[in-house]
Amino acid sequence: MHLDMPLADLYKYTGRSPLPSDFDQYWERALEELRELPLNYQLVESDFKSQIADCYHLYFTGVGGAKVHAKFVRPKEHIATGQGVVMFHGYYGNSGDWLDKIAYAAEGITVLALDCRGQGGLSQDSVAAEGPTIKGHIIRGLHDSDPDQLYYRHVYLDTVQATWILMNMDHIDETRVGTYGQSQGGALAVACASLEPRIKQVYAVYPFLSDFKRVWEMDINNTAYEEISYYFRAMDPTHKTADQVFNRLGYIDIQNLSPRIKGDVIWVTGMRDPICPPSTQFAAYNKITANKEIVIYPEHGHEYIPEHGDQALQWFKQL
Repeated sequence: MHLDMPLADLYKYTGRSPLPSDFDQYWERALEELRELPLNYQLVESDFKSQIADCYHLYFTGVGGAKVHAKFVRPKEHIATGQGVVMFHGYYGNSGDWLDKIAYAAEGITVLALDCRGQGGLSQDSVAAEGPTIKGHIIRGLHDSDPDQLYYRHVYLDTVQATWILMNMDHIDETRVGTYGQSQGGALAVACASLEPRIKQVYAVYPFLSDFKRVWEMDINNTAYEEISYYFRAMDPTHKTADQVFNRLGYIDIQNLSPRIKGDVIWVTGMRDPICPPSTQFAAYNKITANKEIVIYPEHGHEYIPEHGDQALQWFKQL
């Protein structure tokens, strides 16, 4: 049984959404803007205490002047290995509890867990884009005359800036940093490693934000991608601008970013995923040219994947 394409076809699938002609220039310009920002940050000690790690709220100023928040967990000096992992959360969520970060600190790994701006955490949202924000963030900035106002452009740059801050810390070996996340977090793990080629490990669990046209053609109107349909209903009910819409979404489509990854990748996919259909995930995975492995769960969807958290930690420890 399968929700989407047969597995053999998935391994050949390379996506339906377009690649903007100036895609590389778009992101090089974005990274140049980011390089102009200082890597300053503020640490505020957390009320959460641990015998093996120091826990802080970390704040930095991102593109557009937004105050961005992350949880920062640094293992005690005697167990620190110099390794770091940047974690990303699911759509509408936040950086989560301290507990899972402590598990990494127990193995000597420093964790920086980002709050996406304007979602469920403490990060500020400074995007000043024209147009609607119906039901979610994918379409934020889609109607603006300037593609630089796309919401996810800012978030992707936040992931890179957070990684640069971590890599620049005295106790961190910049050659031993990885990214990790599920759903939106999986997409951000991919995007971050695509824009920062020094990332050595990427663990992405059923990533979101991929192959938007395929999702729309499949009529996936659920809580993750439904805003695309809402956008057309409100802004273009006869779909006169459909080509322009999907071309612009191509700037933030992880299937267009994934070929830039240099580090090792483990990708986790549930074959019954109705939220981020397997084909959308394979569109990005198949374009990765770096060392990669996809782990298939035939009976699982967009849900808790057994043992993957344990496996992720064990894999990160190998670096």
